[in-house]
Amino acid sequence: MSVRALIVDDSPAMRAIITHALARDPEIEVVGTADGPASARGLIRELDPDVVTLDIEMPGMNGLDFLDKIMRLRPTPVVMLSTLTQTGAEASIRALELGAFDCMGKPSAAGAMNADYQAALAETVKAAARALPWLRQRQRSAIVEAPSVPVARASLYRPRGDAVIAVGASTGGVEALIALLSTFPEACPPTVIVQHMPESFTTSFAARLDRLSRPRVALATHGAPLVAGQIYLAPGGARHLEISGDGPWRCRLVAGDKVSGHRPSVDRLFGSVAKAVGGSAVAALLTGMGGDGALGLKAMRDAGALTVAQNEETCVVYGMPAAAKALGAVGLELPLDRIARRLLVECRA
Repeated sequence: MSVRALIVDDSPAMRAIITHALARDPEIEVVGTADGPASARGLIRELDPDVVTLDIEMPGMNGLDFLDKIMRLRPTPVVMLSTLTQTGAEASIRALELGAFDCMGKPSAAGAMNADYQAALAETVKAAARALPWLRQRQRSAIVEAPSVPVARASLYRPRGDAVIAVGASTGGVEALIALLSTFPEACPPTVIVQHMPESFTTSFAARLDRLSRPRVALATHGAPLVAGQIYLAPGGARHLEISGDGPWRCRLVAGDKVSGHRPSVDRLFGSVAKAVGGSAVAALLTGMGGDGALGLKAMRDAGALTVAQNEETCVVYGMPAAAKALGAVGLELPLDRIARRLLVECRA
């Protein structure tokens, strides 16, 4: 059964480009196109698409306002298409918080003919169609909201001096990381994160996490020492984030090929933490497509670290955790709202 997609974009040329890219996949049917929210509302009711692709920047009601209405009134998986600018990045992060399945860069006329882009867009749309049960669960439980009682009282929590938390996430990770880190105490263990997203998005995402978290959140820089109360987000782009040293540990940004299809790679981060920190570290592998992080999580478990994976019921995409579970890399599988507490308890002094 094919995935039925509706394309919403104010540009006729862009609607044609996206239609062409998706129509090449035999498992996707483009059932309609709309030039903005006004026409899209009627088509969503009439056609009941499995997935909507939505432009963020449109005249009249912008894509974010329309996305918010979709999520509240008629939850439907939405893939946002955005320009890879600073303004577009900030809007994309907000879209993911509102419940968009994923955000992708908007193709240029030339780039749209790129086979890799077409395949990535098609795979994202098909994965979004499978996320409808999660979307309905999200509407019921509002898992992105922080608990009313923090998992650790900021004035009392103290981490062990040798504790390090490593986290990996991909599709759905923006909401998951906000939920996870918003409950961390100010004096949390040093925490290193790889979240798959375009390079232009990571600066905005780090700033957003910093505003919502008690600890300081910033992009990792080469040579930065790991200290309590600091969360280090891997910058997107051409380098992997690793940890080196024998305590104090430091961040390393290392050039190299993609690993497990990604750069930065969760496998590279987890593997380095297993080698440098060993059993005093803990790791969490969150929602995401593919298998990045599975091998690294196995290395951490083999080194004696506690390894936690997000459970299927709270994942947007149960891909990376499922791959790790199949390898025997997962020590505990927990719902998202219980992961922070378990990590922090394990790292308590």
